[in-house]
Amino acid sequence: MTLALLLGAIALYGGLVLAPADYQQGDAYRIIFIHVPSAWMSMFIYAVMGVASFIALVWRIKLAEVVAMESAPIGAAFTFITLVTGSLWGKPMWGTWWTWDARLTSELVLLFLFLGVIGLYRAFEDRRQGARAAAFLAIIGIINVPIVHFSVNWWNTLHQGSTVNVFGKSTMSWDMLWPLLTMTLATKFYYAASLFRRARTDLLSLEGGKDWVRQIAQDEDAR
Repeated sequence: MTLALLLGAIALYGGLVLAPADYQQGDAYRIIFIHVPSAWMSMFIYAVMGVASFIALVWRIKLAEVVAMESAPIGAAFTFITLVTGSLWGKPMWGTWWTWDARLTSELVLLFLFLGVIGLYRAFEDRRQGARAAAFLAIIGIINVPIVHFSVNWWNTLHQGSTVNVFGKSTMSWDMLWPLLTMTLATKFYYAASLFRRARTDLLSLEGGKDWVRQIAQDEDAR
């Protein structure tokens, strides 16, 4: 978590202070240093949740079930940040806080899917039964991830196309690109650290009556 905060601070300084203003959007574009990494993480976390849900349902692996369910709140938070920062960016660029653009709408659907998984998981008294029901929804909803990603290519949208290409040349200046990539790395570390803490707490709660859990509790009390 410390590394995530450090990288995030470096990225913000690079994006908000060191990076030059955009020749068209001026300083308004700087919100991308939060918006874009959050959008990437919203899709990445949903993909992780979907894969973990599939593993949990097919092979009945409890750890995969925990990873899927504990990823949902983190993913929902990143998706919410994406939508809020997108609205703040859209107002000066498009003249409106919201439009039913394909990218915005599919990202909103992604938020509803995250919330649906969280709601289903908590709707059952039996947590394992709730996790299985939520896992089905997560797997069904994974079809929305490529829709979010490719929406700007498949439909005529207001949302600008991609300027960062993993396997090709990016059209963004390096002065702007390195803070963006650094923030992306920071969000990855944040997700990993947050997921580890949440999964550990949830797993200890599920296995509360077992000897190894009591041993961990005794070891922590002894420190």
